[in-house]
Amino acid sequence: MNSLVVAGLLLVLLGLAYQTGWSRSRALVSANGVKVHSRPQYHASLVAIWALLPALVILGLWAWFGGGIVRSYGLSQLPADVLATLDGPGKSAAFARLQALASGYGVNGALQPYEQAAGDALRSFQFITFFAVVILAAVAGVGALLFARNQITARLRARNAVERVVNIALLACSGVAILTTVGIVASLLTEALRFFTFINPISFFFGTVWSPLNGSTVPGQYGQYGLLPLLVGTLMITVIAMIVAVPVGLMAAIYLSQYAHRTLRAIAKPIIEILAGIPTIVYGFFALVTVGPFLRDAGHFVGLSINATSALTAGIVMGIMIIPFVSSLSDDILNQVPRTLRDGAYGLGATKSETIRSVLLPAALPGIVGAFLLAVSRAVGETMIVVLAAGNSPVLRGNPFEPVATITVSIVNQLTGDTDFAGPQSLVGFALGLTLFVVTLCLNIFALYIVRRFREQYE
Repeated sequence: MNSLVVAGLLLVLLGLAYQTGWSRSRALVSANGVKVHSRPQYHASLVAIWALLPALVILGLWAWFGGGIVRSYGLSQLPADVLATLDGPGKSAAFARLQALASGYGVNGALQPYEQAAGDALRSFQFITFFAVVILAAVAGVGALLFARNQITARLRARNAVERVVNIALLACSGVAILTTVGIVASLLTEALRFFTFINPISFFFGTVWSPLNGSTVPGQYGQYGLLPLLVGTLMITVIAMIVAVPVGLMAAIYLSQYAHRTLRAIAKPIIEILAGIPTIVYGFFALVTVGPFLRDAGHFVGLSINATSALTAGIVMGIMIIPFVSSLSDDILNQVPRTLRDGAYGLGATKSETIRSVLLPAALPGIVGAFLLAVSRAVGETMIVVLAAGNSPVLRGNPFEPVATITVSIVNQLTGDTDFAGPQSLVGFALGLTLFVVTLCLNIFALYIVRRFREQYE
């Protein structure tokens, strides 16, 4: 309810300010017949920005400090002798009970008389303070609206001011994305360095045995944390997935972009892209229930021993999942190749297949390679399919018919359950995550290099 009131206030204020600025600008032109610096929409946008800023500042300050104020008031309603017996967690629990009473929900256990009175007082305080803040924000917004309206003149550079605000907003959005990435890397790196205080980095990156002792509290006895079995399993499944996805996806893209009728393309492309919208847990069940038993029975028929849960099962299903990534991106890239290149090949007597092989694919190579590497990054980071279909066997082996374990599955295993992040059993998840991050980062850097390196030949 509070969020709806705030959203309604901001929308009404925005609409009123925009309309006021628009009307003022139009009236200025109609009355004086002068040439104004900026169009009416820029004047209207500037008034709307002026009206929203003070309201957002007031609401933001209340969102930042209001929780502490409400908590202090709620605890002050408790009797002094009761409050003196509570420590930090006790005060948090007592305030949670008061919040439940103030919101109208019941509480567990016996209800003390002073609790009901404190809950009622807290409800009244929250109601009064919230609407006081809303009214204050509305008054500040209307005041800023009137001030901005009076500033509208023929020479007001409203367009410059609005574009400056838009640039700042875009810069802030870019900064959020960059800071989020930096925060993720910093958190992974910090906890990974803590992990390496327990485990030697050389034994982690070059070890061939993965056998952590979960729950061990004996100093120095944490098990073995060799990364190679997990890395080999991840790369094995990724290679199998790309063997499935790349030919099928690329051939589908070539057919849809060069051979298919427009009607067939309009039907087939959305159907292929539906594969990208299926939840990965569904693919995992499909691999576990259908593909795995089928491969096992097919192996018995030809004399091969194939486990139902194996790298082959997970790789095939993962390849099916990432077909849309290869197909859709490659199709878009092939359609962006200048038609003059194809027409020139046809003019020289080349057939359609020769044009595709000798002109179209080389011209689209940078984008196609980028699509392939994007699909590889998607396959490397997949979790649910390999959890259900790979077998979770962290043993260094090169047989794709046997169960394997991957980095993502091991992260899930180590961070599942009660974790205190005080020992290597849980901190290893951050080291594995950092390794996975570096692998995908290298793939993306390589993709950018390929795109930039070969794009110049066709510009």
